Amino acid sequence: MASSGEEPKSGSPGRAGTGTEPSPTADAVHLDTAEDFEVLEEEEDLSELPPLEDVGRPPAPPRGDTQPREQGREEAAEDPQEWLDVLGSGLLKKKTLVPGQGVDTRPHKGQDVTVRLKATLEDGSVVEENPALTFTLGDCDVLQALDLCVQLLEMGETALIVSDAKYCYGAQGRSPDIPPNTALTLEVELLAAQDAPDLELLSGKEKIELANRKRERGNFFYQQADYVLAINSYDIALKIISSSSKVNFSPDEEAELLDVKVKCLNNLAASQLKLDHYEAALKSCNLVLEHQPGNIKALFRKGKVLAQQGEYREAIPILKAALKLEPSNKTIHAELSKLVKKHADQKNVETEMYRKMLGNPSAAGAPGKCKDKLPWSIPWKWLFGATAIALGGVALSVVIAARN
Repeated sequence: MASSGEEPKSGSPGRAGTGTEPSPTADAVHLDTAEDFEVLEEEEDLSELPPLEDVGRPPAPPRGDTQPREQGREEAAEDPQEWLDVLGSGLLKKKTLVPGQGVDTRPHKGQDVTVRLKATLEDGSVVEENPALTFTLGDCDVLQALDLCVQLLEMGETALIVSDAKYCYGAQGRSPDIPPNTALTLEVELLAAQDAPDLELLSGKEKIELANRKRERGNFFYQQADYVLAINSYDIALKIISSSSKVNFSPDEEAELLDVKVKCLNNLAASQLKLDHYEAALKSCNLVLEHQPGNIKALFRKGKVLAQQGEYREAIPILKAALKLEPSNKTIHAELSKLVKKHADQKNVETEMYRKMLGNPSAAGAPGKCKDKLPWSIPWKWLFGATAIALGGVALSVVIAARN
């Protein structure tokens, strides 16, 4: 089978951190080992929330240089009014432990930021420690809780973040240390922020690595059934691959970039199909087939998209083409059989509808009887009419001749 994706990897909340994979579905086993995962409950769409840059933060307490960090945490914990409800839902809260260098030093979306991270469970168990975690802010490269709240940190600030499971590892959790539906407490210190590298100046290897990180993050969101964020990550990866470059790439690097592009497009189509965005999914499949006409996953998904749109006549040859490339694939066999049956049912319904439209609601045997009589009745009627016309013409000729 043509390669178009690979299994996402588990990891920490870093650039490519994903979490534990669910058990593969039937589609995943037989066809989509890279892009189709277990369907979970969908995440809430956060697109209508106010920009985080507009969210205010209560004034930080005066900073004392001789005050120990733990003492600062204890004093902050004593005053619940210092908690900032980031999203207004109570599910994501932030509190300053050590003040930063001012609002003007807050990082911006698109910058590469470096933070010190410590993540703990409610019982205090430490499940993650990273002294220098670097990621692109706003690209959803890390846990949503971290990505949303770091935008509110000032340079040098240390904050405590308490997050509901939906902004961390969700209903899936992360085996073996983070159970499903587990809230996390994150202690975060903003260490540095700088502009992301110019894509035009990246080497082939750097561009491939960056695009793969975004694609793997998209796989993580697909596993979490958050298809909107998955699409976002795949789109970012495709933009990186398609960006212009001032650096010459080797043929091997060009081929590898094309391979990553095909994987992203296939995964993008899978996500769009989950959201019933059929036209967008069809476009993604066609882009894959432009590069790889024999890509089985793209053919299979294109057939599914057309079937969802009721275009059975077009979908069946596409699935047959996929099956011809891999005759032993049970998933394609099952989908094709189901589609052929639907097409037959559709044709029967259309036949019955046309029969009623023609005003012949009688039993199915009646048309056969009429058909048997039809070849004899039409020639005799035609012959009778033609004879009458001929006789009339002869009589008219005789009358005219008599007058003359």
